[in-house]
Amino acid sequence: MYVIFVAAIVVIACLFFLLDRALKAVQRGRRRREASERLVAVAKQAEQEHRQRTARHEESTALTNVLPAITTDEDRGPRKVA
Repeated sequence: MYVIFVAAIVVIACLFFLLDRALKAVQRGRRRREASERLVAVAKQAEQEHRQRTARHEESTALTNVLPAITTDEDRGPRKVA
């Protein structure tokens, strides 16, 4: 009688241990999934910012091609003041 009681307690303890491990595994999976979703969102945002930065650089380059940069004083001689 006592042996069955002790065996039942051991079985219940093992079940609680397995339940704990299973719940921790589910929680770990959930945290990893959420972290992965956040990482994907940050990567998309960074890619969009990179595209915007590239577009601004191309626009700036196109504007510089149309309007050349201001020449420096070395290209001209000294100014004559009356």
